[in-house]
Amino acid sequence: MKKLLYTLTLSTILCSCGGGGGDTPPPVTVNHAPTTPTLAYPTADLLCLENPVECKWNASSDSDGDVITYQLEVAKNSSFTDSKQTFNGTNLVQSVPLVQDVAYYWRVKATDSENASSSYSSVFKFFTYGIGAVNHLPFSPEIVSPAINGIVKTTTASLQWTASDVDTADTLTFDVYFGTVNPPTSNELKPENSNLSSNSLSVNLAASTTYYWKVVVKDGKGGQTIGQTWNFTTD
Repeated sequence: MKKLLYTLTLSTILCSCGGGGGDTPPPVTVNHAPTTPTLAYPTADLLCLENPVECKWNASSDSDGDVITYQLEVAKNSSFTDSKQTFNGTNLVQSVPLVQDVAYYWRVKATDSENASSSYSSVFKFFTYGIGAVNHLPFSPEIVSPAINGIVKTTTASLQWTASDVDTADTLTFDVYFGTVNPPTSNELKPENSNLSSNSLSVNLAASTTYYWKVVVKDGKGGQTIGQTWNFTTD
């Protein structure tokens, strides 16, 4: 009887020790985001004669073979906060009704069926044709440096931006509003910062101060575009 109990106990122990083989966790599946789409049309700085405008982009790829959908955003500024329109779908083209004689900005990103998204594409800007328009407003200026919300550790800084006009023969000049008031007012526009022909301005800075600045782009024909307010802080 003792021998039988010993045998049963030993068998139970062996079964308990050998039963763990089925507890191996399944392999973890890693999902990869799609590649970033590239814009095809309208190209940068284009004057679009048609309306609605057909926005077209090149397909993203997904290494996992997931279904890809695209999100198209079109707005009146490069930060996509003014009159933004958003379109979602699997196509590589989207017809967008727009207002005539207005500058627009557009970008696209891709999202797979597992909800992983690519980064946004580059931002392209274009101008819609206006019937009877003899002059088109410049595009909004785009910041180069200092970075928005950036930290500047020096006592001087070079404010830099880019600007363009669909009327390529126009000569652009710039008014730069710079100071500690948000948003910058006419008091922040110094005479020496008006009608600049270059895309940069050197300014002196105080420590531990937040500065705000904006650029007004003028085309010499009475057209002007007011840029958004940018800011940075000194160390």
